[in-house]
Amino acid sequence: MLEKFFKKKVKEEEIFSPLQGDVIRLEKVPDPVFSQKMMGDGMAIIPTSGVLVSPVEGEIIQVFHTKHAIGIKSINGLEVLIHIGLETVELDGEGFEVFVKKGQSVKVGDALINFDIQYLQSENKEIVTPIIITNTDEKVDNINQNAQGEIGREELLFTCKLK
Repeated sequence: MLEKFFKKKVKEEEIFSPLQGDVIRLEKVPDPVFSQKMMGDGMAIIPTSGVLVSPVEGEIIQVFHTKHAIGIKSINGLEVLIHIGLETVELDGEGFEVFVKKGQSVKVGDALINFDIQYLQSENKEIVTPIIITNTDEKVDNINQNAQGEIGREELLFTCKLK
């Protein structure tokens, strides 16, 4: 009877897909910074549409001046980095349109960035987009992949069991 009162409740946070596309494991991203999880753990999506939405409820903590990446702090303290494509920083914002700014509150599904997939590919940029929890070590016990194959925006991508 007493164990019911002392049992620690498991806390989880769901991360929803910010993109429409094909889910791949982070280890398959052709960049060691992501595939070796140097920045944190998560998943990646090969987008089929250039519309990026918020995967969590939280606050925008960073919008890169080159518009290719965005950071969001979730209401549970997870720091989510979405990096559109690889080596896209070199485009200096060309092909990207940002709709949010630092300090802005967002909900799941709020529009963040539009990007031109054809333009990125014409510039020989990989379009695979990692979705990373950058504070995995401090905040996350484990990540459970909830999706594979094709995914739509706002569908459950992965679940984080919080420490």
